[in-house]
Amino acid sequence: MRYVAAYLLAALGGNTSPSAKDIKDILGSVGIEADDERLNKVIGELNGKNINEVVNSGLSKLASVPAGGAVAAPAAAPSGATGAAPAPAEEKKEEKKEESEESDEDMGFGLFD
Repeated sequence: MRYVAAYLLAALGGNTSPSAKDIKDILGSVGIEADDERLNKVIGELNGKNINEVVNSGLSKLASVPAGGAVAAPAAAPSGATGAAPAPAEEKKEEKKEESEESDEDMGFGLFD
């Protein structure tokens, strides 16, 4: 990742085709030694490509990646069980919200006061 970041920094600086020396200089300025094998791989993959197009194609791939917390689906209820079990869980969530609002009042100030 550091090699890609250094390549992008060089490209943003106006160098449309950074060389291995350019990337080594960028990495060396922050005390990172470059591995020639990985560096040559990054340069080989990105050489001759428009950086803006590469970034945009990556963004379109990221759009399909799920983000945020996953909601767990409730487990299958055993036979003969009723749907009464989820109701207490909802009541507990409401109680927690009330407690957090009270704790804000105890501090003497609110976020939007």
